[in-house]
Amino acid sequence: MSTKGLRAVCAVAHVLVLLSPLAGGAQSPRAMTIVDLIELPALGDAQLSPDGGQLLFVRSETDWEGNRTVRHIWRVDADGSNELQLTRGENGESSPRWSHDGTRIAFLADRSDDEPTQIHLLRNAGGEAEALTEHPTSVSNIAWSPDGSWIYFVAADEPSPEEKAKADAHDDVFAYDEDYEQRHLWRVRVGSGEAERVTEGGFSVAGYELSRDGSMLTQQRSPNPLFGDFERSEVWVTASNGSDARRLTDNGVAERGSQLSPDNEWVLFTSGSRSDLGESYFNTNLFLVPATGGEIRELAPELGYGLDQAAWSGDGSRIFVLANAGVRDLVLSVDVADGAVETVLDDDHALGSWSYLPELDRHVFTRRMSTSPGDVWTMDSGGSPRQVTHVHDDIPDRFRLPREEVITWSGEDGQEVEGLLFYPLDYEEGTRYPLVVQTHGGPASSDQFGEWSSSDYVQVLAAHGYMVLKPNYRGSTGYGDGFLRNMVGSYFDQAHLDVMAGVDHLIGLGMVDGDRMAKMGWSAGGHMTNKVITFTDRFKAASSGAGAANWVSMYAQSDVRTYRTPWFGGAPWEADAPLDVYWEHSPLKYVSNVTTPTLFLVGQNDARVPMPQSVEMWRGVKHQGVDTHLYVAPREGHGWQELRHRLFKSNVEMDWFERWVMERSWTWETVPGEEDEEPATISDGG
Repeated sequence: MSTKGLRAVCAVAHVLVLLSPLAGGAQSPRAMTIVDLIELPALGDAQLSPDGGQLLFVRSETDWEGNRTVRHIWRVDADGSNELQLTRGENGESSPRWSHDGTRIAFLADRSDDEPTQIHLLRNAGGEAEALTEHPTSVSNIAWSPDGSWIYFVAADEPSPEEKAKADAHDDVFAYDEDYEQRHLWRVRVGSGEAERVTEGGFSVAGYELSRDGSMLTQQRSPNPLFGDFERSEVWVTASNGSDARRLTDNGVAERGSQLSPDNEWVLFTSGSRSDLGESYFNTNLFLVPATGGEIRELAPELGYGLDQAAWSGDGSRIFVLANAGVRDLVLSVDVADGAVETVLDDDHALGSWSYLPELDRHVFTRRMSTSPGDVWTMDSGGSPRQVTHVHDDIPDRFRLPREEVITWSGEDGQEVEGLLFYPLDYEEGTRYPLVVQTHGGPASSDQFGEWSSSDYVQVLAAHGYMVLKPNYRGSTGYGDGFLRNMVGSYFDQAHLDVMAGVDHLIGLGMVDGDRMAKMGWSAGGHMTNKVITFTDRFKAASSGAGAANWVSMYAQSDVRTYRTPWFGGAPWEADAPLDVYWEHSPLKYVSNVTTPTLFLVGQNDARVPMPQSVEMWRGVKHQGVDTHLYVAPREGHGWQELRHRLFKSNVEMDWFERWVMERSWTWETVPGEEDEEPATISDGG
């Protein structure tokens, strides 16, 4: 199957078989609920043992009593047998890493609410885990040295005694965006537990990778640990003890995933830039630079996909890449000598937790599809994927799932646009159905196969008679730089028109009832919702999650400005600032046009799209006399994590859509075990 072009490929429909009571009394599949989606286990951080015989992974489970998700480490044989939970700490564990000989497992755990996260060691043969570190600050980003004598980690510097004393005395006035400690690289000797610093200075280590022989390190050094300053990170190479530091890049774009070639001659990294590394906001590309410094080479400049992760082959002649190709992920092989690209894996799926083991020439990943939220798979280069875990195998037998397919349409200017369409469970050809349009965040991302989020709950919408459209509008990744960079110079140029063209395409096919439609999205999807409700009155209801209202104030309030500068052509506080461009593309400017009943949702501690953005938009909509509510989740940042908050979001949106689109009531789902309590409702007041 070709990796190029936009394809309308229908996913396999689910055949619902009514099982006979005589065959063990099994029940027929039922529709999914919001709680079902929240309670789906999530698998990630898959790690293959050095000999390829076993595999570690992290499994997340819901803890309703604690109102949280807890992660534990599991082990399974590579053939899928002997699956075993290894850790059971109250606060969970993460980041399992095999020792070089496969006899021990290092992982991170917080064994006390009052103590920082530390490295723990567990023998693969069994026994109790023991803490290796007693670092004064929480440890992250762990990696074994190839000889097994050291474990490297990143940790924030410890506050000074004076800073601690002030904090204890509540003498804690702080300088905004200056109240941080730098994050540096350390290593701990496995035999003794003695730790030593590897890097030191006025910078933070944003990422690192040991060479295969353990003699050298690559690092991404950023001026500080603030998210908004990551674009100022640069690639460095040092000896494994931090000495002999050499800077390899010097530019204004962010680099990621730097790693040395097997012979330590070259450093590979990815960046959302082009060959001169002079401008950002492109699909992520591959770059090579000599480890001694010198000219930087872009490896696959014409590919047009988002090359998100990369790894050297065993002999260094090729680079394997996890690529975003719009609605699907690919695994590619790029020839280092000539940049020739071959497809290693192409299917209707999204891949996560991808890694490559050169010693075994084997890939490991989770694989999300229309029938599975993501089990762990392995694949030899040139071979076929092999499923290892089977956590989600029973989902098609337990639940009725919507048909999912790729559709394409022409944007207003003729550009081909791609998206995913989910059908109502009892779809009948020739019938027009209500539609919910969901736009993804980013916007430099894409909606892909295998949607299982309780935030989008497409399975629940499909069960209640809705068709769901997820358009990869202009600005999405995986469709070439021109498609992505349509956002540059004007945030809403063609993107919202792409969305509406997709809606009209479905109406034209006789599939959608244009008088019964809703719009929703989070982050950039919320920006889009705010734009759409000021642009058209065709939607009966809308929900805007963490959406921007005023791009001028948003630029100053948010913890990141990297993307917004190219969108609008400069900062709003520059001399001759393009304020007219900022304001023209701010939904708040046209809020007087809004007639769509709209919900606004935001986390109280959201640093990415701060709460005042939702307040501005909500006040503007409310002023028009339009039905609206603003819901704020305490303690939450840009993505809501607490289980009850996630349940509330889905409930309140379903209630809103049912009321305005379907003109019927919604029975709120409750926390398991609390079914007898009175369900919540929303008021009719503005």
